[in-house]
Amino acid sequence: MSRNLKVGLFLTLAILTTTFTFYFWQIFKTPNLQANKQSSFALLIPEGATYQSVLDTLNKHEVIADHISFRFLAKFLEYPEKIKPGRYVIKPETNNYAALKKLISGSQDPVKLTFNNIRLKEDLVRRIGNRFEFGEDKFRQALASQEVCQKYGLDTLTIVSMFLPNTYDIFWTTSTEKFLDRMHSEYKRYWNEEKVQKAKSIGLTPVQVSILASIVEEEQARKVDERPKVAGLYMNRLNAQMPLQADPTIKFALQDFAIKRILNEQLRVRSPYNTYVNTGLPPGPIRVADLKSLDAVLNYDRHNYVYMCAKADLSGYHAFATTYEDHLNNARMYQAELNRLKIMK
Repeated sequence: MSRNLKVGLFLTLAILTTTFTFYFWQIFKTPNLQANKQSSFALLIPEGATYQSVLDTLNKHEVIADHISFRFLAKFLEYPEKIKPGRYVIKPETNNYAALKKLISGSQDPVKLTFNNIRLKEDLVRRIGNRFEFGEDKFRQALASQEVCQKYGLDTLTIVSMFLPNTYDIFWTTSTEKFLDRMHSEYKRYWNEEKVQKAKSIGLTPVQVSILASIVEEEQARKVDERPKVAGLYMNRLNAQMPLQADPTIKFALQDFAIKRILNEQLRVRSPYNTYVNTGLPPGPIRVADLKSLDAVLNYDRHNYVYMCAKADLSGYHAFATTYEDHLNNARMYQAELNRLKIMK
């Protein structure tokens, strides 16, 4: 072989090597997913998903720019045989290798679950159920199951007290049972021995604290600083074996939360949640109480008030009274203001 031929072959080989090296570098390292986009994409891969269904999802949301390079590397890394369920966040300008490495390893990203301001169990189901693979139906069934609720020492009416409004990191593939276990562990973390004993010292169980806290929060949602005072009033009524006469429980019994003015006929609604008719606490919370409301009950203000009504200045605060006569006077001023503003219901 001549010297010129050898040089030519060497140069050709060098060019081919360089070309293929550059090509493979592009396949591995060139941004190809969410390219030229500002936001990340959360890829949800359910249990039993196939490689084709993953591709279909990526294509539907236009995540991949160069399909040929992605498919080539996926085959090379044997991803079609290594599908793992989960939630995977693909950030802007992600390259093929980084994305596939994440998918193959199953390094899913947790759901950042935040829930608050929830009144009904169904609201809880809708807020949480669709955030996870188990879905609304399974979650609804679990919360309606006496057997499931009894596992946590609760029933189908009190189970909502186990959910403490906060922000949690939970994997999308978490089962309903594991999710409830997590909520229970957070509940037990709040209800440590010190708080359990504190509840006991005021004559309540943790569940009863949650029920009363839900009423306090419904009564005073906006002015957090007044919640301990409201809690103190209800504790005075409980200790005196007086009906709580809490308007929010009437709204809950009627399932009408838009009511601004409770009428006498509404006070006669037949329901275990009617605290004008029934003494003591209702059978379950009337909302998912937040931590501030729980703390307000555990650390309620000690005073002698047993009556309250909304202040006539409509400031959102209450006018408190120790005698029924003073309460009637406060109530007349409030009713007069409602009449002036023509608020009839």
